Amino acid sequence: MTLPKHVRIVEVGPRDGLQNESEPVSTAIKIELIDRLAAAGFAEIEAASFVSPRWVPQMADGSAVMAGIRRRPGVRYSALVPNLRGLEGAIAAGVDEVVVFGAASESFSQRNINCSIAESMDRFRPVAAAAKQAGLSLRGSVSCALGCPFEGAVAPSAVADVVARLADLGCDYIDIADTIGVATPNHVLPAFEAAVRQFPLERLSGHFHDTHGQAIANVMAALECGVTIFHSSIAGLGGCPYAPGATGNVATEDLLYLLQGLGISTGVDLEATVAIGQWISERLGRRATTRAGNALASRQARLAASRLAAIQTAVPSPCTSVCTIDPSTGRCAGCGRTLDQIARWSVMSDDEKRAVLATLPS
Repeated sequence: MTLPKHVRIVEVGPRDGLQNESEPVSTAIKIELIDRLAAAGFAEIEAASFVSPRWVPQMADGSAVMAGIRRRPGVRYSALVPNLRGLEGAIAAGVDEVVVFGAASESFSQRNINCSIAESMDRFRPVAAAAKQAGLSLRGSVSCALGCPFEGAVAPSAVADVVARLADLGCDYIDIADTIGVATPNHVLPAFEAAVRQFPLERLSGHFHDTHGQAIANVMAALECGVTIFHSSIAGLGGCPYAPGATGNVATEDLLYLLQGLGISTGVDLEATVAIGQWISERLGRRATTRAGNALASRQARLAASRLAAIQTAVPSPCTSVCTIDPSTGRCAGCGRTLDQIARWSVMSDDEKRAVLATLPS
């Protein structure tokens, strides 16, 4: 089995992850999340969505989010756009890439964007042309490529048809998306085999939701097919407002842990990503939906507690309460240390602490 040496990760948490949150997420938190992800090494971040706030109210602040982030050189910030009005907003906000989407299921297309697959492609044609004219990268996403909440199984030929339509629009990249997370590894190969007949494999990506706990297994199957681009969501955030029961995309922490274990480089810092996942989960008031991330965070907490305990037990502070400086001597009335010695105690070596203790009155 030959696996790729490097994988590109598209972090979709700020958009695909947060869009399904029932409680409002502040613009400031969204901005900080994106900036933290960029600092951790993510070179592609799906940052916003320029859709009607009536349909996806959580994404109503896309322009403010894009205006507030600290842009890093080499990072591509993308946004979802459903129409020309959305594209105009995305261009004004300075996105690097826009994303259009077509379903491989007629029923899902009708429920999601109120039109047939063919009609959706006609709608996207002027959007794609204008995006190209503006010099933007164009990404297409095939929703429900591996299963539909209304029709059930989706034929690989239906996937191939939508991929061909998106390729005809001029898409630079195309996502094969298990939007509702029903696929198992045996579904992955036929879908990608159908897609690659219409579009280069190196520009296809895997987008696997984890509703049934199969996302990592499906990533592995896609790796074996030669796929080198994957989407993931920090802390397993997400779902789809138009896909009943769907949970978030594969957790970024779980994906990174797998790839690191396989010796596949990503350019992303796993430890920093774990910290980000815990941070955003705390802000949302719940536990992160990532097994690897939570396990690594627990391990880091135990190690930190162990190091702190070792410091505290090696040479404890001679004062059992808060030090009180005697103005007449400049020393603590309890332990006899100077203000400078008290301030530096936490960073002193054990030998330095013992030297100070030897000078204090018994």
